[in-house]
Amino acid sequence: MKREDLNDMLWFLAVAEERSFTKAAAKLGTSQSTISHTIKKLEARMGLRLLTRTTRSVVPTEAGERLIRSLAPRIEELETEIDELMEIRDKPTGSVRITLSDHALESVVWPKLRSILKQYPDIKVELNSDNGFRNIVEEKFDAGVRLGESLDKDMIAVRIGPDWRLVAVASPDYLAKRAAPETPRDLVGHDCINHRQARAGGLYVWEFEKDSGEVRVRVDGQLTFNTSYAMIDAAVSGYGIAYVPESLVGDELASGELVQVLDDWSPMFPGYYLYYPSRRQNSPAFRVIVEALRV
Repeated sequence: MKREDLNDMLWFLAVAEERSFTKAAAKLGTSQSTISHTIKKLEARMGLRLLTRTTRSVVPTEAGERLIRSLAPRIEELETEIDELMEIRDKPTGSVRITLSDHALESVVWPKLRSILKQYPDIKVELNSDNGFRNIVEEKFDAGVRLGESLDKDMIAVRIGPDWRLVAVASPDYLAKRAAPETPRDLVGHDCINHRQARAGGLYVWEFEKDSGEVRVRVDGQLTFNTSYAMIDAAVSGYGIAYVPESLVGDELASGELVQVLDDWSPMFPGYYLYYPSRRQNSPAFRVIVEALRV
């Protein structure tokens, strides 16, 4: 069936329903003569008379009635499908995939999403914990989370968390055997728990700052991890000094399992941002997630 045939049949249904060319024309937003001409062309192409026209009424012929019975349910089904699609456009439903670090997941993203996702049971969220920098476009993520200092310029960035800092911590047992470092340079003589950066494969160079002076120290020790949680556990177990996000060791510092060192050397870092491509057509589900995370 040609598209023009389908369109003409829709006009035929309108005339049959209204039993009037005038009323059908008003409903369709066209002229009576145009719709009358269209129906005549349809009858000519089909080789059938579909409507009986009198001065008082327009009545479907037997062939017209058969066409109505055939078309009407299908048109109604199509209209229902379109209505459902339009509802999806405005209803928060679907999947959202986000790549982020374990610290961003535990300290910012999950605490915020945990409190609102039950309100949106049709939204599915995948949080992929990875401490490396992923290409969200190539790997089909909807968004990623990074620190403000690491954002690409061609991305839209939404701040989702406050500034934070890393802190150097060790167990009391470790510090009982080794004098606490007084400056970052003193770390060279200590057992330190290293953090391997997934994006480059190299070890993180510990960054410190005091009185506007920056110091970067390459540390060494028996253990290297790519996750802060394992580093914290190793520090509690006495394997050395770890440099980890302050928010992750609050309980251990409060209980005395860990002791902070070099406190006045620990700088603040720009907080986390949710980032995504600037040309993205955002779904209602994605917009719900963005607003839930936004500071």
